[in-house]
Amino acid sequence: MLAVLPPAYAAAGGKDLQSFQEEQLAARSIPIQGSNAAARPPGVDPKRIVNQSSAFLKEREPEMTEEEAAVYERLRTMLGTNMDLAVRMLQDMVGEKQQSSPAFEFILGNAYFTANQLDRAEAMYRSAVARFPSFLRAWNNLGITCYTQGRYPEAAACFSKAVSLGDRDPVTFNLLGYALEEKGDLISAEMAYLQALSGDPDNADCKEGLLRIYIAGRQFGRAEPLARFLVKVRPGEARGWSNYAGILLSQGRKVEAMVVLEEAGAAGVAGPDEWELLGDLYAEQNLATEAIAAYQQVSAAARPRGEGRLLQLARVLAAVGRFDEAERILAAVSDRLTPASRIEWLRARADLRLAQKQWAEARKEIEALLALEPLNGRGLLALARTYQEEGNLPRAAFAYESAIRIPEAAYEASVELANIEIQNRHFAKSVEHLERALSLQKTDAIEDTLVRVRSLVPHETTSR
Repeated sequence: MLAVLPPAYAAAGGKDLQSFQEEQLAARSIPIQGSNAAARPPGVDPKRIVNQSSAFLKEREPEMTEEEAAVYERLRTMLGTNMDLAVRMLQDMVGEKQQSSPAFEFILGNAYFTANQLDRAEAMYRSAVARFPSFLRAWNNLGITCYTQGRYPEAAACFSKAVSLGDRDPVTFNLLGYALEEKGDLISAEMAYLQALSGDPDNADCKEGLLRIYIAGRQFGRAEPLARFLVKVRPGEARGWSNYAGILLSQGRKVEAMVVLEEAGAAGVAGPDEWELLGDLYAEQNLATEAIAAYQQVSAAARPRGEGRLLQLARVLAAVGRFDEAERILAAVSDRLTPASRIEWLRARADLRLAQKQWAEARKEIEALLALEPLNGRGLLALARTYQEEGNLPRAAFAYESAIRIPEAAYEASVELANIEIQNRHFAKSVEHLERALSLQKTDAIEDTLVRVRSLVPHETTSR
């Protein structure tokens, strides 16, 4: 005879508490992963860099003509007070000359950049480096112009050229590292960030860039001290705490991860992600009271997520017989339900009553659920189960027939109807239900049962 399957409506799909906890923790991911996930650009001011680059390096860069120098001296103050007028005067001067010097093109490029005329700034810088290829700061400012527009591969090429010409400024290496990271060249980006840190060891932007690279490469041992540093210098940022906890968790250090998240909560910076992860860790350590408190914090910050997590935990606790804890969770969220979560709350209460074998009480919860959502397949399966457990097979069969029309419940309903028909010795009908179940999901157990049940059907019935 076909063995009755576990109820399809059972808590967490029939998982025990340990497998639920392991599944939840396995699904956790570190918020910053790789170069394209919420990477923070270096905290530098491109305009400040450009404006500070106007003093020329003797014997390494071109110089303006005497006429250009005189005009520039007259306009230098105006560049800081009336940029638009200064730019127009510089343009007029360029228009009057057949060709300006690379140095003057560089100065005009700076003026365009400051005036947010990036296309014209880029044209001036490109002309300057084309005519004077070793013009270090023109390469740097050209890189900044591309970087500002998000053209990271071009920016990386320009910054690399500046470095090859002798630029050793940590800011340049920082920008180069970020541009290479966005380009996807993580090995070169790592080298650039390390070069930047050699001249500016406490630069948090560089260390965050390295952190992203090490996490992407699953180099958690190298990422950990960087995460610890970022938590120290940026204690008000939730993602820093989450990253640190995630790195510890990835190394199997769950208790330490809990401590980090508790500190984030105590500091008032933990967000929904941090509280949710802390709740998962508490649940895994069988600290139900603490898990409830953590999930309720998720509710405060992001109610639907927090409620969903609490209700999921309540269902699992009910499935493993921890009824008092499940009752406490359901009571804790009963007064703050959203319309969307009320159905899940009723489902969790039904799971609890089913686990307690209180069939009539479970049926009340399920009927309330079905009043809100008549086509809830899991609810219909659970309703059928309450009748089945009480021995009322006609009522159970009617509920299963309703569930069979709903895709998510059709397989389980077909199997359970096959069970009922076997008990009623209606083997031909059982074959029909088993064949429907196999058309939805092939399993060896159902195929073997179908062979045995077919042998019980009279030859003239099966041959039609």
